[in-house]
Amino acid sequence: MESKESLLQNLDKLHTTELGIDRIKKNLGIDVDDIISWCRNRIFNENCQITCKGKNWYVEVDNSIFTINAHSYTIITAHKIKS
Repeated sequence: MESKESLLQNLDKLHTTELGIDRIKKNLGIDVDDIISWCRNRIFNENCQITCKGKNWYVEVDNSIFTINAHSYTIITAHKIKS
């Protein structure tokens, strides 16, 4: 199992696809120009909770959860957490 420090040390590798950008913006209801920087800032938040399950990282912060591939550092999707 990967440690959360592994994700934090490799944030420079974080990326997504054009479809991923559209999916993240739609699912979170945001309109920002640089999704990668926006996601990195959320991951650096002191209240961020990072877990690795199987092949993915799950990053929970600001009432949202991001799914990131643990090997390629691709942001797959993000969703608001339903309460």
